[in-house]
Amino acid sequence: MRARLAFAGLALTVACAAQAQPKLMGWDDLMARPRPTATAVVAYGPDPLQVAELWRPDGKGPFPTVLMIHGGCWRSGLANLHIMDWVAEDLRKRGIAVWNVEYRGVDRPGGGYPGTFRDVNAAADALLDHARQYGLRTDRLIVLGHSAGGHLALWLAARDRLPAASPLRDPRRLDIEWVVGLGGIPDLATAQDSCGEKTVARLLAGSKAADPLADTSPAALLPGTTARILIHGGLDETAPPALGRAYVAKARAAGDRRAWTYAIPGDGHVEEIAPGSRTWAAVTLGLESVVKSRDHAWVLQLNPSLP
Repeated sequence: MRARLAFAGLALTVACAAQAQPKLMGWDDLMARPRPTATAVVAYGPDPLQVAELWRPDGKGPFPTVLMIHGGCWRSGLANLHIMDWVAEDLRKRGIAVWNVEYRGVDRPGGGYPGTFRDVNAAADALLDHARQYGLRTDRLIVLGHSAGGHLALWLAARDRLPAASPLRDPRRLDIEWVVGLGGIPDLATAQDSCGEKTVARLLAGSKAADPLADTSPAALLPGTTARILIHGGLDETAPPALGRAYVAKARAAGDRRAWTYAIPGDGHVEEIAPGSRTWAAVTLGLESVVKSRDHAWVLQLNPSLP
């Protein structure tokens, strides 16, 4: 009930604020903020990009944990894990540990298929390996990704559904309770609208499969078994709300009722990972309700029209 009331208040605040149509944030607005520092850096492979940064709350633990994946159109030269520093620190202060993942993009040696996907797998496995050392809970894990990282987050949650012959298969079990996609790209078949056709082609170029989407696109791995919510800024032009709606429609058509989507009026792509924004307020309220009370009703409050 508390989560429902909180979201009702948030909805009213969002509706009122959206009428003003404020100027959208740019990347410079986010990057100009004082940058916080991670607790530790952990290598999960020999390449300099095969690292994860740990943001550990103060205290003994064990702490609920978010595995976080940044975006940037799968290109290391466009963005890296540090664009997530501010939201990682915000969660750390709320008592939620963050395992912020770096990976090789399509513009780096070893990136693309299968390297980018294998990096995400290896980073998740490294979290399992280091959990006891750092006092991290890996039961009821939450995976959060932004933009192209939203694609990788949804993909990671579906890795146990990959075809048996896929070189991307990883046998280790991940206990993922929720996937949160922020301005995410859930369907590689339409991803060229967000990142350009050449970028998607580079991501899939190494695949030898008859259908390169069969083990790479979350929309091709439906129905899912993990709860997923795709949150988009209502004014996000990079990954517009229509992407989330299309993915949920495909999930429903496949008999999957564990996916939801919602658009936050007045926010854009950068606001989705900017503490202080309406979108991030919705994310943190939902995450805190999940880790503290396991209250899944927060999703239905975001979009009560969905079954």
